Amino acid sequence: MADKVRIGVIGVGQIGKHHLDNYRKIDQAQIVAVADVNEMEAERVAAAHGIPDVYTRFADLLRRDDIDAVDVALHNNLHMPVTVASLEAGKHVYCEKPMAGSYRDAETMFNTAQATGKKLSIQLTSLFSDETKAARALIDAGKLGNIYFARSTGYRRRGRPYVDGYGSQFFVQKEHASGGALYDMGVYHIARMLYLLGNPDVLTITGKTYQETEMDGRRRAISGYNVEELGAGFIRMAGNIALDIIEAWAIHLDAFEGSYVVGSAGGVRLNPFGYFCNIADDLALSGSFDLERFNYRTHQLRDNADAYDSPQHHWVAALQGRVELLPTAALALNTMLISEGIFLSEQVGREVTADEVREMSKSTAMKV
Repeated sequence: MADKVRIGVIGVGQIGKHHLDNYRKIDQAQIVAVADVNEMEAERVAAAHGIPDVYTRFADLLRRDDIDAVDVALHNNLHMPVTVASLEAGKHVYCEKPMAGSYRDAETMFNTAQATGKKLSIQLTSLFSDETKAARALIDAGKLGNIYFARSTGYRRRGRPYVDGYGSQFFVQKEHASGGALYDMGVYHIARMLYLLGNPDVLTITGKTYQETEMDGRRRAISGYNVEELGAGFIRMAGNIALDIIEAWAIHLDAFEGSYVVGSAGGVRLNPFGYFCNIADDLALSGSFDLERFNYRTHQLRDNADAYDSPQHHWVAALQGRVELLPTAALALNTMLISEGIFLSEQVGREVTADEVREMSKSTAMKV
């Protein structure tokens, strides 16, 4: 096991800076280079983080044989070409979510990782929350019985990028982002539910998308806002499992209750976290848990518990061979299938099959 994993970061914008801040918390990670077309910003960020080398062409970074892995922190429609080039250059790849701008591109990334034998991980922060880990523990212990239904929710009252005051307009333009609330927030919530459900095969998708809530007129005109602020869907999956989805960047409501999974013997809600079951024929139990104590005990009593503290902690630990990499790429690929299925269902006005999504998906990748 290497003492340090040597990493190059491609993209030092808002997301790249966030990734770099996370790596600073991991002693086993060593950032040795960054690449960005904005040379001045790349130089500034590198200096702030003590990173020795800066490139304006990511291909130059990939030519180095002393880099173990790269972190792709670019806009959605750049994920596929840069990830594929990195995998083919012999690097393991950690990529920001969503996996890509389309299912077709995400599938290309997944297949390239399989063909090259290199690790591919997608940033799914929600898998590493205490709530998700506790829910997984209950499911693994059989406390839910036969799981058959789940709901994935994501909520912001006014949280659209740029038009509501934060981030850049690239987040709300299809040519850069491909989608809105479903690709920005929904990835985290849908992928988490797929993880808890065992990532079953998707059979059919019914969906609707909306952009109805008023926004600042000047920002609307400048932004070119053309993605959804709300996406909803109903997914039928193998094993007689169904998944209900609602994801809102902007909506006239108070906060949604958290996502949940239910089975024949019990149910678990993620936020606020709770467990529900019958402990006798006529006696129902609604239980709450001390997640802070749960987190403390796992770190005190379980080997490599720190490998699940964050996506980056897990990525570095997997590269070191300390733990097996969670199937984030497979989860993200299935999430892409569902999200694009919602868009396709909206477009054709009916339920669509997973095979239809696969057949009709087109690459949205930008040239690099």
